[in-house]
Amino acid sequence: MKHTPTIRSTIETELKQRGYTFSSFSKISGINRGTFSTMLNSNPDPKPIFGFGRWILITKALGYPEGWLYELYIDECFHEGKGHWKRIKPFLLRCVELGRKECIQRVLSRLTEDLSYVSTVFEFAEELHKDGKEKESVPFYECVIENERYYHSERLAISQYRLFCYSLTEDLESSLKAAIKFDPFRKSLPENYQLDGLLKLTNVYFNTSNWENAIKYAKELRTSAISVYHQQVYSCSKNRNPDNFNSEKPLVVYYGLGYLLHGNALENQGMYEEALKFIPYYEDLSWFEGLDENGLQGVKMLQLWAKANLLNLKVLIGDVSSLVAYVELLQKNPQEISHGLISIIESANKYNFSLENVLNVFSDEIADYKKFVSAPSHYQISTLLWNYSRLYLELARYYFNTGRYSEAIENIIKSLRVSTQLNTKSTFIKGVTLLFEKLIGHITHEQLTEYEKVLEEVRYGMKQMVP
Repeated sequence: MKHTPTIRSTIETELKQRGYTFSSFSKISGINRGTFSTMLNSNPDPKPIFGFGRWILITKALGYPEGWLYELYIDECFHEGKGHWKRIKPFLLRCVELGRKECIQRVLSRLTEDLSYVSTVFEFAEELHKDGKEKESVPFYECVIENERYYHSERLAISQYRLFCYSLTEDLESSLKAAIKFDPFRKSLPENYQLDGLLKLTNVYFNTSNWENAIKYAKELRTSAISVYHQQVYSCSKNRNPDNFNSEKPLVVYYGLGYLLHGNALENQGMYEEALKFIPYYEDLSWFEGLDENGLQGVKMLQLWAKANLLNLKVLIGDVSSLVAYVELLQKNPQEISHGLISIIESANKYNFSLENVLNVFSDEIADYKKFVSAPSHYQISTLLWNYSRLYLELARYYFNTGRYSEAIENIIKSLRVSTQLNTKSTFIKGVTLLFEKLIGHITHEQLTEYEKVLEEVRYGMKQMVP
């Protein structure tokens, strides 16, 4: 029994209702009369409506908005049960632009009935990614992940990596879940993506205070970086051009950050003497061969961080004589202020020295964290927010220790407010404990109202996280 596709019967009905002949419709649509007739009436079976461009012309000529009968056009993409990529690709691109998610899912479902198309879907996702359409590429990477047959395939690893990167936000709990999901695929990535992935994994675990994993991936990062470096040096020694290494950062930066982040993780565990031992490994990396302009800038940045971290650790150990030099460095490098202030205030709380001069110098940065978090920075927003949540908590302790209870409460509330943007339960618990155990007797009615408001925001945020 011969079956006429619904899309054709719909077009025929439209032509009859409007009184069009093939010849008259050909003139207004711009489609050759013979071609149009063949599409509708060829025997023994109608031919597909070749090219998505012709379907757009038909839609426009009939006066319908773009997107008309897209659901039916899907059958044209799979004429005689086979996928025809030359028709599918332009159709998918337009569905992406129009946000027709249901059509995209239907096409992908039919397309992956033949698993040989998984590689084609991956290439399409990569094109969208390169065009800056990250959100739009997600269903295509998800399709690859669901249908890839080989667990250790490179395209599966890259798809997992892309989704991991897209998931990194100010919500640290969400970022942590994405990191756990991506982790098993990191070693199947090409080396350039592997370095980027390891750095992002290190940062996620660092920002969620999982120091063991932060150190684990920091070690992997510098091991991978030096491996790539040795390969490049070897190629040059044999008069070969080293492979084009395309990554987010210069190779020397990954190597240096592997040591820097390891040291910082030790610092955050109070292991200051151990952390000091890591500074020489990244304070002067000018020995790296093949440094281009970006690489040299990376070396300078690492030198700055080494100097900052050295002063930072000296202050944490109780060397108050280093405080003046550290404050001067922070003033010249505003992006380092939030981290530096945490250490300075923490040291003041431990060694009981006055911070009034320092707090006056950085009063603007302390008062309006939103302004400084939104300013251009080489740090991720989540890192800066995490810093400020800790900064306000340390400042609350400082004010409590000096008997300024109202200011202590204000800073606890600030810490909690920043924590609501991060979903950082650990900071939230510390803040609440400090508030109830030590300051509840000093809280004003206004502060209690504000505290309860922030607490409700935290509760709401945690509810949203429950699957």
